[in-house]
Amino acid sequence: MNKAVLAAILYVGIVIGGYTLYDEYFGTPLAAADEVAHGNDGHDATAKADGHEDGSEEHGQGGHDEHGAGAEGSHQVSAYIRATQNGIDIFLKDSHGRAVDDLVVSHEKLLHLIVVDEHLQKYYHLHPEQVEAGKFHIDYPLPAGFYRAFIDIKSEKLTYHVKAMPLVVGQPDVSVPGPELQPDSVLEKTVDGETVQLSMSATKTNVPVTLSFELDQSALTPYLGAMGHVVILDEEANEYLHVHPTNHEEPVFQTEFKKPGVYKIWAEFQQNGKVRAFPFVVQIHGE
Repeated sequence: MNKAVLAAILYVGIVIGGYTLYDEYFGTPLAAADEVAHGNDGHDATAKADGHEDGSEEHGQGGHDEHGAGAEGSHQVSAYIRATQNGIDIFLKDSHGRAVDDLVVSHEKLLHLIVVDEHLQKYYHLHPEQVEAGKFHIDYPLPAGFYRAFIDIKSEKLTYHVKAMPLVVGQPDVSVPGPELQPDSVLEKTVDGETVQLSMSATKTNVPVTLSFELDQSALTPYLGAMGHVVILDEEANEYLHVHPTNHEEPVFQTEFKKPGVYKIWAEFQQNGKVRAFPFVVQIHGE
């Protein structure tokens, strides 16, 4: 079964299944498919929009703090995301169907939303704002397409693990194939005239990997409490890593890859007041 057919099936399944699940669990009907909104590209956006298209944004420091999709443990918080005519809505409920309203601020925000398109060419780091108990919204319409969303939150009392969530915006063309991820031969990227080089201490699974970035630090300033921010996804956009610097002075990060394969890394830095996302594609080998 080719990718276009799979995408079409996914679209129908998400639209029909999503309506039923949302209506039964959250109690508010979804907008019709032709009312669902749009997406952007490799950058970042906050409730007052910060966004990138393989290029910009966000998070803290003090240790490498990372969150992964598929983390072990039970979930006490259920999250739902939908596109609307003017942006994105997010709903949070506990196991009893009650609105979750005990989020704690993490890296200066209550909620961090990472969105990528199905080909990992478009990347958005957004910060929806709370509009009522258990509901967040951002006025940031995305172009029509198939996306994966990652809702990154911390509840004061309840357990929650970040996981990949499908997001369909508008009526995307399922016949358009996308490029396959290919590891970069040179780990150097230039965005808006700023150049960043990535060095990795290892490219193997199950060992600590230090990610060191060489860039113009004379103009580098903290963004949301950190000297940089890194998001890593595997090529299927299932494995999610959210990494922060190991200290407050240098753009050095540490993580660990559990599975071999191709991964895409977005490194976000703020220079001269502008946040840019620098994309890298790497191959991780088994032990």
